Amino acid sequence: MPNFEKLAAATNIARGLAMDAVQACASGHLGLPLGAAEIGAVLYGELLRHDPADPAWLNRDRFLLSAGHGSMFLYAWLHLCGYPLSLDELRRFRQWGSKTPGHPEFRHTPGVEATTGPLGQGVGNAVGQAVAAKMMAARFNTAEHTIFDHTIWALAGDGCMQEGVASEAAAMAGHFKLDNLILIYDSNYVTLDAMAAKSQSEDTAKRFEAYGYEVLHLDQGNDLAEIHDVLARARASKSGKPRFVLAHTLIGKGIPEVAGTQKAHGEAGAKFVDQARRGLGLPEEKFWVSDEVKTFFAERRKVLAARHAAWRETFAAWRAKHPDLAEQLDDANRLRVPDDLSAKIPPFAADAKLATRKAGETVLQVVAKEVPYLMGASADLYGSTFNYIAASTDWDEAHAGGRNIRIGIREHAMGAILNGIAYHGGVRGSGATFLVFADYMRPSIRLAALARLPVIYIFTHDSVGVGEDGPTHQPIETLMGLRAMVGLDVIRPADPEETAGAWLAAIGHTEGPTVFALTRQAVPMLPGTPSAKREGVLHGGYVRVRESAPLDTILIGTGSEVQHAVAAACELGPSTRVVSLPCFSRFERQMADYQEAVLPSACERRVSIEAGVTFGWRAFVGSRGRMVGIDRYGASARGTWSWKRLG
Repeated sequence: MPNFEKLAAATNIARGLAMDAVQACASGHLGLPLGAAEIGAVLYGELLRHDPADPAWLNRDRFLLSAGHGSMFLYAWLHLCGYPLSLDELRRFRQWGSKTPGHPEFRHTPGVEATTGPLGQGVGNAVGQAVAAKMMAARFNTAEHTIFDHTIWALAGDGCMQEGVASEAAAMAGHFKLDNLILIYDSNYVTLDAMAAKSQSEDTAKRFEAYGYEVLHLDQGNDLAEIHDVLARARASKSGKPRFVLAHTLIGKGIPEVAGTQKAHGEAGAKFVDQARRGLGLPEEKFWVSDEVKTFFAERRKVLAARHAAWRETFAAWRAKHPDLAEQLDDANRLRVPDDLSAKIPPFAADAKLATRKAGETVLQVVAKEVPYLMGASADLYGSTFNYIAASTDWDEAHAGGRNIRIGIREHAMGAILNGIAYHGGVRGSGATFLVFADYMRPSIRLAALARLPVIYIFTHDSVGVGEDGPTHQPIETLMGLRAMVGLDVIRPADPEETAGAWLAAIGHTEGPTVFALTRQAVPMLPGTPSAKREGVLHGGYVRVRESAPLDTILIGTGSEVQHAVAAACELGPSTRVVSLPCFSRFERQMADYQEAVLPSACERRVSIEAGVTFGWRAFVGSRGRMVGIDRYGASARGTWSWKRLG
């Protein structure tokens, strides 16, 4: 039986740490850390399978705080558990350079499993982690050795439940029966600005039941015994469904002046902290942890370490019996790519003329064979984006080893789920839709860039070449909007060989996300050898056609417009250079001498050519250059007619 007396003591100490941190910086959110403290005590004091001495243990349970504004909840429990997160770091809550930023950040703080804060994202991330865990179990578990069987836990609040991304992801998880997922809904009847009743009246439990979840009710979300009973039942359930725990808690519990009101959400209770601490039986000393609680968690760490050691024995036996699988697992965890991957991708015919989305399909099949941990998702568009891995199957509850996930028309969820897959590790996520719908998943893409997640986005139908579908489906400003995102590589290849280069660049880039912008319409094979084009994409930009007389003019293009730059150079004469610039960010990461060799500063006669807004091109054409683009929305007409009318 759990030692509820010790858990209760730990609960109030966790509350005290949260109060002290928020009061010290006069900023932060007290509501969730205080209101859900008992849930944290049961999870970190009893139920979670993890090892603070090894935060990266492959088979650990993952806990995601979707309501990331309540970050002191997570930091307090990580500290008490014994993760390398000191009291000094708690004292520096929300300060420059601390390991306790305002919202949890992946890679930054030991024990943080996802960068959360934008509400609802953590729900989608948890779904993605559950998907990755299923894939890993299907691929590596054997009849004799189970090395992956962990649970994904997420704690979400009313705000998360209201966000569309959470609803999209939750519906997908219910459909696919992700029974390794437990979603705890901290229902405290409060949002930020008002009581929740001002903006919601739904029966959330019935909604999740309709999604296909097993719903458990935790009516007393501040009662340790009831919490333990309900969460233990959720973990032990054999329903074959994801679990949804509806937990009613008292927001801001411990500060009577604000508890249960919207004032408890933020730092309004900070001015009452001193009397609140006395009410909880805490001493005047701030950031205080009792010896009793320290001893409790020290003993808990021994139990956790023993479980980890038992798993390591199983893991060692598995490695010894299945060295081939062990090598594959090592490759997957390290995102290893064959050194000769480019050589394994056959060159396209010199006279090939096909859409870069079709070229991408061809290249993908080779990459997927050589990189077996790569999976692909689609927002109901496999037949248009051509990113289905032909050698595999659809992923579902009966085929957990499948590498193709039909996300449905849920672009934002797809982004959050792909992030979750990347957070989990062991699986390389990619997903596809039309480029114009990147805006539906932009918040998730931004978080992938912020957290340096190696997600690959395959966006097709990249310009007014879409044709009759009209301006709603013709991305004019989308490319530049994505290029503005720090840490995101956006690659727009000009022909099939550049498309091969795009895949080589993306699969080799493991410190951040990559976007492909691919054409619907066919494009011709342009001058140059396959190796030169592929290498050129890796550099982000290169000389496609070199001048044969003293340089006078540089034409710079991307994607389907490079062909027009090449044609124009033929008319302008031998003093004209054509530069293909498929990826701005990769080009800008090159050494200055390489950039100068491609775009010599002495040549100021430059023209950019791209079927999108001209905004952003000034950096490459200079103050005296000219820009050919489309600074208006498109129109519904045949693609060839649109090209002509739009210049």
